[in-house]
Amino acid sequence: MTQEEAGRLPQVLARVGTSHGITDLACKLRFYDDWAPEYDQDVAALKYRAPRLAVDCLSRAFRGSPHDALILDVACGTGLVAVELQARGFLQVQGVDGSPEMLKQARARGLYHHLSLCTLGQEPLPDPEGGLVCLTTRTNPSNLPYKETLEATLDSLERAGVWECLVTQPVDHWELATSEQETGLGTCANDGFISGIIYLYRKQETV
Repeated sequence: MTQEEAGRLPQVLARVGTSHGITDLACKLRFYDDWAPEYDQDVAALKYRAPRLAVDCLSRAFRGSPHDALILDVACGTGLVAVELQARGFLQVQGVDGSPEMLKQARARGLYHHLSLCTLGQEPLPDPEGGLVCLTTRTNPSNLPYKETLEATLDSLERAGVWECLVTQPVDHWELATSEQETGLGTCANDGFISGIIYLYRKQETV
């Protein structure tokens, strides 16, 4: 962590702790709109590892040439996953997010073939035909209701034959916890990190 990141860490922990407590979707999306310009710097201070971990997972699961893979980055935020994808040779990437300001930041990177304003579970996803769909989320206590809702949506898509689950990968060191309670153990276990999970699905071909 750089000296600048360490200096802003208390502010970042307070901001992220606030975001964890927002349950109303509209309020959360407005929060992310306001956060978008400083999001990358803040998550760097939190040692946010989800983008790299997600692409590690995808790289292991995909056996073909990365240049041939069609990727949908769900809840793409500012595009941090696209940065990791391009570094591994995955160039055909679409992104969706519910926050217009987050999409504005992602668009400025110039790494996505297409970006759409869309929230999983609220609108149909423009997932690529036969492509791969990558999602990540936290598994700390405050995020468990969202995780359960997300998994219910994913299960329904799989039962409908729309998506096929390839990988569900829990991860211990996701990002720094904003409090001891957020580790789920009442103490700063896992070196003060919270846990997360990566989901990788394949869009089923339509007949």
